[in-house]
Parts: sequence; C-alpha cells; structure tokens
Amino acid sequence: MFLYLDKINQNQNMKTLMLLLCTLLFNSANAINIELYSDKKSDRVQFAVSEIERAFKEKGIEYTIHSISELNKIRSDRPKIVLTCLEDNVPSSIIKEAGIRNIEELIEEGFIIHKTGKGLKTIYVLGYDEAGTMYGGLEVAEIIKIQGFDAVNDQMQNPYFKVRGVKFNIPLDMRTPTYSEPSDAAQNNMAEMWNFEFWKEFIDNLARYRYNLISLWNMHPFPSMVKVPEYPDVALNDVRKSTGNWKENYSLNGWGFDAPEIMNSYEVIKEITIEEKIDFWRKVMAYGKQRNLKFYLITWNIFVYGVDGKYGITDKLENPITTDYFRKSIKQMVLTYPDLAGIGLTTGENMYDYSPTQKEEWAYATYGQGILDALTEQPERKIDFIHRQHQSSAGEISKIFKEIINNENINFLFSFKYAQAHVYSSVNQVFHQDFVRDIQGENLKTLWTLRNDDNYYFRWGAPDFVRDFIKNIPYEISEGFYYGSDQYVWGREFLSKNRTEPRELEIVKHWYQWMCWGRLGYNPDMSNERFVNIIQSRFPSVNAREMFDAWQTASMIYPLVTGFHWGALDFQWYIESGQSRPFVAYTPSGFHDVNRFITLPPHKGTRYISIPDYTKAFIASSELEGETPLQVAGKIIQNADLALNWADKQDVSTSKELRVTIEDIKTMAYLGKYYGHKILGATFLSLFRETLQREWQYKAIAELNTSAGYWRHYTAIGLANYYNPLWTNRVGYVDWRKNFDWAVFDVIANGGETNLPSMQPIKGGSVLEAENADFQVSVINSEVRGFTGQGYLETKAGDARHRVKWTFNAPEPGSYILEFRYTLKREQIFYSPLEINGIITSEIEFWNTGNTGAWVWERVTVNLEKGENIIGIMPEGWVLLDHLNIIKTEN
Repeated sequence: MFLYLDKINQNQNMKTLMLLLCTLLFNSANAINIELYSDKKSDRVQFAVSEIERAFKEKGIEYTIHSISELNKIRSDRPKIVLTCLEDNVPSSIIKEAGIRNIEELIEEGFIIHKTGKGLKTIYVLGYDEAGTMYGGLEVAEIIKIQGFDAVNDQMQNPYFKVRGVKFNIPLDMRTPTYSEPSDAAQNNMAEMWNFEFWKEFIDNLARYRYNLISLWNMHPFPSMVKVPEYPDVALNDVRKSTGNWKENYSLNGWGFDAPEIMNSYEVIKEITIEEKIDFWRKVMAYGKQRNLKFYLITWNIFVYGVDGKYGITDKLENPITTDYFRKSIKQMVLTYPDLAGIGLTTGENMYDYSPTQKEEWAYATYGQGILDALTEQPERKIDFIHRQHQSSAGEISKIFKEIINNENINFLFSFKYAQAHVYSSVNQVFHQDFVRDIQGENLKTLWTLRNDDNYYFRWGAPDFVRDFIKNIPYEISEGFYYGSDQYVWGREFLSKNRTEPRELEIVKHWYQWMCWGRLGYNPDMSNERFVNIIQSRFPSVNAREMFDAWQTASMIYPLVTGFHWGALDFQWYIESGQSRPFVAYTPSGFHDVNRFITLPPHKGTRYISIPDYTKAFIASSELEGETPLQVAGKIIQNADLALNWADKQDVSTSKELRVTIEDIKTMAYLGKYYGHKILGATFLSLFRETLQREWQYKAIAELNTSAGYWRHYTAIGLANYYNPLWTNRVGYVDWRKNFDWAVFDVIANGGETNLPSMQPIKGGSVLEAENADFQVSVINSEVRGFTGQGYLETKAGDARHRVKWTFNAPEPGSYILEFRYTLKREQIFYSPLEINGIITSEIEFWNTGNTGAWVWERVTVNLEKGENIIGIMPEGWVLLDHLNIIKTEN
C-alpha cells in the first residue's frame, strides 16, 4: 500500500516537473534574447552599454554581451544592438550591408540609429566618435526603458550647441573661497567637493543629460590645487571649514571673505596633502573624460585668498611678484592636470582702481603668458582659453590677446552673461546685442553664461520655455553655454526635511530642470512627447500628459513674474523669497513691497507694460502696445489655477518623490497666486494714488489681502517639506515667515484691515475634529467662522496651554502627515511639543495667521504604528484649534 502511494507521488512529481520544464522552454523560446556588441575598451561606450543593460533588466529582456571585434560573427536571425563609431574604422561593407545612410552629415558627438535585418530587429548605433556612440546608446537605452525595444526608430542627431556646460561655484576651502562662500549652500557642500563618490554620481548624471563641460569657478583656487615650484609655501595641506560666526552679508564684489570672524575659528574636514589633492583632481578629471565631460577652471580677479602675504604677493597688478606668481600658477595648473581642457578668467571684481587697458594687459601677462609658457613645455597640448567680457570691452580684449587668439593650439572663447542673473525671465534676452556687434568682426565665438539665481527650492520644469530660450540665442557666434548659479552651490541637497543619507544630489532632485537644459541644448527639437514618456516612466501612477502640462504651467510662473518685476542681478531680486538687498528694495528688510512692484520696470525683452506707464495711459484713455499689468497678473493666476486644479486631484499616498514633486508644483502655484494678486494690488494702488478714487483703494486692499494670504499658503506648504530660513550672501537671510509679516504690512500701510483667505485641508486624509478630542483646559467655541466640524477649541485662561490628544487607528504602519489647522488670536509664534504614543518626537510652531479667522495649517511627517496611536500637542491658549488631518504618505 505504501509503495503504491509512493509511486503515485513520484508520478505526480514527474508530471509537475515536466510541466515546469515545458513552461520554461516555451518562455525561453518566446523571450527576446538580444546580443549587444560594443567596444569594451571605450569607457564612454561602456557607460552607454551599462544604461542599456539597466533598461533590459527593468523590462525583463534577456541579453548577451559581445565585443565589437566579434562583429563578423553576427547571426542575421537574432535581434541585436551594435554600438560603434567611425573612429573604430568600421568596414564600409558593414555600413553598406546595414543600409546606413547620410554618414557624411555626422559631426562631432553626433550619432545615427538605424534598424535593419529580419523584422528590423538589428539596431546599429553609429557615432561620429566615441562620444556620439555614447549619446546614441543613451538614446536607445531611454527609448527601451520608456517605450520598449520595438519603439526604437531610425534617426540622426547632431549636437545643436558644441558646448553644453555647468557653471559650478566650487567651495574648495575657507582659505580659497568661491563667490558664493558666505552661504548655507557652500557651507553644506565643502566636504562634498573632496568626495570622489559625489563627483562620480554628478558626472554620470550630467552625461545622461548630454552635458559635456564642468566649469569650476573659484576666486583663487591655486593654493588648493597646485604646488608652484617657485612659490611652494603657498600650497595648502588639509581642507578647512570655518566654524566662526558669519555675518549675514558680505561684499557683493567678493571682498572680505577672510574676515577675522571667518578665519579665526575652523575645523579640518579632510586631512590631505597637496600631493593627494592633485591626485584627487586628476582622478576626477579623468573620470569626467570617461563620460565626455571636460573640465574648465575659471577665476575672478585679482584675489589672493590663501596666500597670507607670503613671498610679498598682493592683490595689486603693479606688483611684479603678483604678476609672476599668477603666471607661474597658470603654467603649473596646465602642466599638473593633463585632462584640464580650459582656463578662464574674469577681470574687474577686485580691479576697480585700474583702467580696462591695465586690467587686460595684466590678464595677458599672467593668464595668457602662463598658458603660453605651459604650451612651450607641452607643444602638442590643446587648451581652451576663456575670457569673460566683464567690465571691459571685447575690442580691447581681442587686441591685447591677439597672440593667444592666433595660436593654433589655443581655442580662444569669450564668455558673456546672457540673461544677467535670471534665465527664468524671458526667452527674448537683450543684453548681448552690443557685445555681439563687437565680436562679429573678430571671427570669434562665445560661451554664454546662463545664470539661474531664481530657483533653488522647488522642482522646476518647462521644456517649452527652455527650447525657445535656446533657439533664440544667437547661433552663429555661439560655442555653447554653461548653466548655473552665483548664489547657490549645486552639490548635495540640504534643505529637505525628509532627506536621507547620503544626501541626494541637487541635480538628481532637480533632474527635470537639468535634463531640460542639457538635452535641449544638445537637441532643441526633442519633442514634448518624449518628456511626457519620461515622466510616465518615472511616475507610472499618474497621467503623464496632465502632469507635464501642470508642471510646465506652474514653472512658467518664474519667468512671468521676473519678466514683469525685473531686478537684473542676483542681489536685486530673488523670486522664491520676494526680496533683494535692502538698498535695492528701499525697505529695511529687502522685501519688495507693493511700492517696489509699482516702481520696478519690466524686462526689456518682454512686451510687458510697466505699472506707471499703464496708469498714465489708463487715465488718459490712450493705448499702449504690449501686455498690461492686469493681463500679466491674469496669466500668472491662470497658470497657478491650472496647476492647482491638477495637483489637488492627485493621491498623496504614493511614492515619496512623486508626492514631493506634486507638492513642489503646488508650492510654485501658490507663489504665483501671491504675485499675480500683488501685481493687481500694485496696479490698483497706483491708479488710486493718481486719481484719489476710493474704489481703486478698496480693490487694492482686497487684492493685497488675497496676495498676503497666498504667501501664507506658499510658506506653509514650503515649510512642510523644507528648512527655512536659507542664508545667502547675495540677498541675505531668506525667511518666508518674516516676509509674510511684510506682506501683511502691505495691507495695513495702505489703509486697509487684514482679511486673509483661509487654507483648506488637504484632500484624502482622515480629519479628526478638535472638539472630539480628549482635551483639558480648553472649551469648544464657534464665534470665529470658517472652521470645520462643529467648532474649535480655545482656552479662556489667557496664555494657559491646551492639552489635546487625538486617538487614531492607523490601518498600517508607516509614514503619515499630521496637518494641524488653526488660527491665532495674537500675531506671534507659539511652540508646542508633539507627542506620539507618549514620546515627544518633535515640535510644532503655530505662527502668525495674519488675522483671527484666517485658518491655516502646519504639517509634520511622523511614523505611526498599526492600530491605535495617541497624538498629543500642548500649544498656548492664543491658538484656536480646528482639527487634525492625518494623511498616509508613501505606500
């Protein structure tokens, strides 16, 4: 009996095994098995191969890897991808057999993708060079990832701009500072500048976005990067960071970055010799070369930070020792770093006592002669020489640097600040026109500095704006661009409240923005459909077309506002805080009040009519060409509403990145609501002042109330995700809370009473009313309207503390947002501990609501256990508590 049963079990097991084998054989026969051929010796090509492999794995596609040397063994009946380039001396027979055409149209970094073979299952990626093959391979990898293998189609791409670069202000050491040194961004990233893992990830991502240049900007980098034989004691060992008490503002010209409060207290953040520093930067530059990214080093002058007066070196150009020191330093920089592709300079920042001719003669005697000296020792060396046209004339520079310009081993390039400090202002820039006329007769080209000193906090993305901006750059004299900031360091992100370690790279957080400039700089005809597909691949749960539109309309608030309210330089305007240096704003804080919105004119590249011009025309019943302030404000508000309508419908119980991206879109939209209504208020106030008709004042006060309320919305949602204040040198402390007080003051100072709009609870949460909580001292009231439920909690005992506890039954453990809705009876900050199950986990700030009856919320993210959780707070009695809204976040 037992033997019989055992035999039955064996037969059943055999049938199960046979069925499993048949299934595996069937699946294998029907699975795509792709052969991937490439030059395994090329680091650039292998980077593309690794991206294709990753796409295969995500799609569950089987593949095998082969060397390009096995190309003659290709079987025609198998799907395959062949990565090669003209530099590989591809046999013409293979090109002919594959049917690849128009090869003569390829230029450096260009590629052709061609499908052929049975069922068009063979894909050739033919690059002009290894860089072109890499970009072609990245293109194939992306298409496979977002649409699948069969979606790869024939195409040719050549780079639109030869150079697509990054402007990177690099904080090397407190003794060799960059221009943005006095800032949170620099201080939080100095250690990362000496972290090879940071540079690897940074470079890899730039390569994906099609950048090919990293320009490092520093005021005097030589002591931290080279050892000059004639001045050996200048070289610095270790890396130091100041621990002193910095002031809020330092010179806008880079002076005084060695003040006693900076230099007298420091910590050594890395023990490293100058020889080890040199090895480090050689390694970084070599890695960049493996990803087709070259390095430039660009300086401001004349600064001698870190020298400490050694050898009699000063910052005076008439000092022959200074001239010799700089000349030798430039020579040594070129000789020390074989992969350094360019040296650049700016004259002017610390040369105010000298004429343009004196400045340029010194620049030639130091930077120019230093490069020539290096090329004498390395006659085969090719290098770019970048001269920023700043506080000098192109003609003067061309004349003095004639020997550099005529040297066949030197590629001389101008550099010009194309949009001043704000690329996010207008697609039509006007500041370069005289410069273009100056250099057109010189047969020279320029690199355009594209400054983003607008957007640091929130995830920006408007491909249509970037595409139009790039196409409007004068092409014939352009070598390309580098994109970056002077008020920020794009290192690792440090502002997010829910960050992880190691901190995320800024260009990873802001991937969409950086992708837009890199990819459209390479190919401005890249379609919106591709961007939509990329968004869909990254966020599968959303309608990507709708998200693309909402993201773009919210992001366009930046150029709409800054185009209308134009402060050209970074210290003259920063949109995310609504401020500048005080002397620009004509206010003690630097906040741009309603008066400054009346007086500051629009960008000349827009068709926007200023408020004073509109006021005069309106009163005179005359017509003006262009968009009126009311039309601009209407467009800003419409963009904000479109973005909010989409964002408010989205489920926040999703991935962390999607949730915070949606909230960034909402935050930018609320910022737009603030500015749109402020422009309306400023326009009506201007009409009142000219006509003294009260109806205009009433309209102005209503708009300023609405505007201030939306600044409160903006600040609340911003603070839910990010730390603030942010310290910058260019505009000082960016403090959203303090600027809300100034926004409210706009109402009061112009004869109005505050009546701000309330904030609504986020949708999709579990609202626990305060009156239903377990409370002590408090009483239930309903006199102040606008609450939810049956009323709110207050205490009649003055400054006595509420003791309020809610019980929440969490369906699952994990991350939850706690959203406390309240209004204040006194305009100040009240702090409360937050208890979760009897343990104080953090602190909540209940702060100015503008007026009693303006209901707002503050959020904090916590972890809750599955089942019953006790959530408790204890604010002072001036806080009127409406409810607690609990929202599940990441799945």
